[in-house]
Amino acid sequence: MEVTKDSFKQQLTEMVSDILSEANLKAGDLFVLGCSTSEIVGGHIGKNSNAEIGQWVIETLKEQLDPLGISLAVQGCEHLNRALVVERSVAEKKDFEIVSVIPALHAGGACSVAAFDQFSDPVEVEHVVAQAGIDIGDTAIGMHVKHVQVPVRPRSNTLGSAHVTALRSRPKYIGGPRAQYE
Repeated sequence: MEVTKDSFKQQLTEMVSDILSEANLKAGDLFVLGCSTSEIVGGHIGKNSNAEIGQWVIETLKEQLDPLGISLAVQGCEHLNRALVVERSVAEKKDFEIVSVIPALHAGGACSVAAFDQFSDPVEVEHVVAQAGIDIGDTAIGMHVKHVQVPVRPRSNTLGSAHVTALRSRPKYIGGPRAQYE
């Protein structure tokens, strides 16, 4: 599938805006990305990685999240046990365990490689607890989003040929029938 940069970035920007409007994130929060560029271009996950589209995805997300002070965590593929690229300052501030690996196109994926390229001091971490995120191509980001997870449905649920889902989190309801909630 032919994907043009301008229309792609516009569509992804709209999706992320939809998610941010429902997620109520604040500066210092973490937003996780799971992305298969293979799925975006109409291929099968893990089989047709596209470095250029990976660069577009990270560039677009950083343009939206950085001004808000929201940190991006980029999930890699199963070949890296879904480890994530974050800025070293985020890993240190949140006490995430840093692991030793550098993502490659077919071991981590195009977005992880792009994050390593575009972040100022990137590291890989084994696990994060994000407040929200976007999953482009059914990559399974739920393991990295704080409980309780609530689905978010952006106006569009496809990016290129990839299926898109999203999650936000909310505090757990506790206390039973006598409890009151905001």
